[in-house]
Amino acid sequence: MRIALLSCFYPFRGGISQFNASLYLELGKENTVKAFNFKRQYPGFLFPGKTQYVTKDDDAVPIESEALLDTANPFTYRKTYKAIRDWKPDIVIISYWMSWFAPSLGWIARRLKKHCKVISILHNVIPHEPRIFDAPLTRYFLSGCSGNVTLCDEVSADLERIRPKSPKITLFHPVYAHFGERIPREEAEDILGLEHGRKNLLFFGLIREYKGLDILLEAFGKLDSSYTLIVAGEPYGSFVKYEEIINRSPAKDHIKLFTNYIKDSEVKYYFSAADLAVLPYRSATQSGISAISWHFEVPMVVTDVGGLKQAIGDSGTGLVAEKPDPDCVADEIRRFFSDDNIKTLCISSIKAEKDRLSWKSFSRKLLEFTDNLYKNP
Repeated sequence: MRIALLSCFYPFRGGISQFNASLYLELGKENTVKAFNFKRQYPGFLFPGKTQYVTKDDDAVPIESEALLDTANPFTYRKTYKAIRDWKPDIVIISYWMSWFAPSLGWIARRLKKHCKVISILHNVIPHEPRIFDAPLTRYFLSGCSGNVTLCDEVSADLERIRPKSPKITLFHPVYAHFGERIPREEAEDILGLEHGRKNLLFFGLIREYKGLDILLEAFGKLDSSYTLIVAGEPYGSFVKYEEIINRSPAKDHIKLFTNYIKDSEVKYYFSAADLAVLPYRSATQSGISAISWHFEVPMVVTDVGGLKQAIGDSGTGLVAEKPDPDCVADEIRRFFSDDNIKTLCISSIKAEKDRLSWKSFSRKLLEFTDNLYKNP
């Protein structure tokens, strides 16, 4: 089968690019796959981080791709469409996560749909920080898709509201396996300059308002002095409000900041040092951070928002705070450490989930869904 993937790939960095690379490699084991990439994802003024691109000291997976699409240049839309059409794919798979991409990807998808099945993988239907134009733009993109794959029930519900009759399937976020294996805890602590023998909490990933780092910082101040909080990730926007919370926190001496983009080769240090990953999100769909935590067999505390309770609480791989509130988050952290059996049970559940949530299983179910669309147009 010939499968075209249209989305961001190396040299773009970040979670979506990592997802696409893993999917490309898995599908390529039994199919002919080609990656069609962006020339430019967004104009620089729309990007709040330091860079959209892999730097020379990063270790991202170097997927070979054809970079054609500039989302801000409509002249590249037709060029991208023609290149994919002329390659004659049986399936085109498009990853979608924010409405900025709807005009370009929607224009291309609507034309490719006349030649083959176009499948969207919807990381979000409505972004975490929604705007009034998100729904109509996303609806335009979806009109070009033959079928849609969501990664959790929350996104599926958003899709149902926007385009109720669209063919869809809810799968799962596969476990990331490209970050290497765990290393001994004390070795990881030494590399990061952490004190041995403490209860290490980890907040990992891009620092954005909806991810609730401020909630965790306030919660951390309510814990006793046996804990260390590791904050690892690049801020999207100002870090000032977090600094203010840290400076007035009674636990500020036990907060360790690594506020830069974490290279793929360094991810294992943070998760190998951690007892518990904490996702204190204000809103969420699924989370790529949970996929990394599962890979390294690190239990989680999450908030009861979006698809996190379904993914973490229902699977037994972590604990769920009732709401994104410092007291609730602190209570669940204390509960995790109050009984060694909780950690043992969580890790046992994680091992079971790792077998179920593989890229092989995801890819098989994705292609079965597409095959059914061909059989039942």
